[in-house]
Amino acid sequence: MTTHRTPESDRPIVLTTGEPAGIGPDLIVQIAQQPWPVPLVVIADPNLLQQRAHQLKLPLQLRTWPGPDAPPADAGQLYLRPTTLPTPAIPGQLNPTHAAYILETLRQAANGCLNGAYAALVTAPVHKGNINDAGITFSGHTEYLAEITGGMPVMMLTCPGLRVALATTHLPLSQVPAAITAERLEQTLRILEHDLRTRFGIARPNILVAGLNPHAGEQGHLGREEIDIIAPVLDTLRQEGYRLSPPLPADTLFNPTCLAQADAVLAMYHDQGLPVLKHKGFGTAVNITLGLPIIRTSVDHGTALPLAGSGQADTGSLEAAIHQAIALTRNTLIKADA
Repeated sequence: MTTHRTPESDRPIVLTTGEPAGIGPDLIVQIAQQPWPVPLVVIADPNLLQQRAHQLKLPLQLRTWPGPDAPPADAGQLYLRPTTLPTPAIPGQLNPTHAAYILETLRQAANGCLNGAYAALVTAPVHKGNINDAGITFSGHTEYLAEITGGMPVMMLTCPGLRVALATTHLPLSQVPAAITAERLEQTLRILEHDLRTRFGIARPNILVAGLNPHAGEQGHLGREEIDIIAPVLDTLRQEGYRLSPPLPADTLFNPTCLAQADAVLAMYHDQGLPVLKHKGFGTAVNITLGLPIIRTSVDHGTALPLAGSGQADTGSLEAAIHQAIALTRNTLIKADA
């Protein structure tokens, strides 16, 4: 078995700037001020980045992306694949005419990952409401990238000491119970277990599974989803060798004793698991989309419109997302070479 890194591990990471009126462009300009171990390529309007760099009083030299043999850029430089905004972006002011531009940057980046031009995609935050206000149905990065690349996406956020995946993502709370079907839950757990092994290098992942209802249903007195749907799926997968807890009350599973031996937690819905993770690691947490044929990471925060152009945006989560993308790429390559 060989564990060396191949030259493929030096392939570039592609970035998107997210909502032009938010802090995404600020973060891209700020992280360009330091050197990176692999080339970073941003798909964006060059005027947007230069204007934001001017506002932030930071140097920025945009270089045309020459191709896969290019070395990492120097500090203060950034490789660019240009895409044009229809109208200039004003920091803090949403403009629905920018929606098509945002989606085009994502489409180009995802297709570039699919064809092997980029090793991974790192996304800055978008504003879902602004895209929908343009008349485009959009529930989030995760779902949109799945449409482009195929596969069944599973959202997982990580921070030091905790990984939380979601059985459902951006749904109204009233729609969550109906969305948790045996088929969906089984697919989600298979993807989570597979990617923990192949992308994180965990030989036999131990996964804690939250119940849907308070007290995990209290033996059916507070809901039967645990009895009728969740537990039978867990039993089936355990027979295949999966390491899975029974459905656990979400209000007590996030404690040091329970988490000590866990490699990940599967929460049933967005606000069941993510408040805990963001409390523990906000600013350093990373959003990872599992179940896709590409590697995609993102920040753990929103567009922060009031901070755009102010110089006060914290790059911690974007830096963590880039480092995580590089690590996932290299670990995946090592596994493939094993």
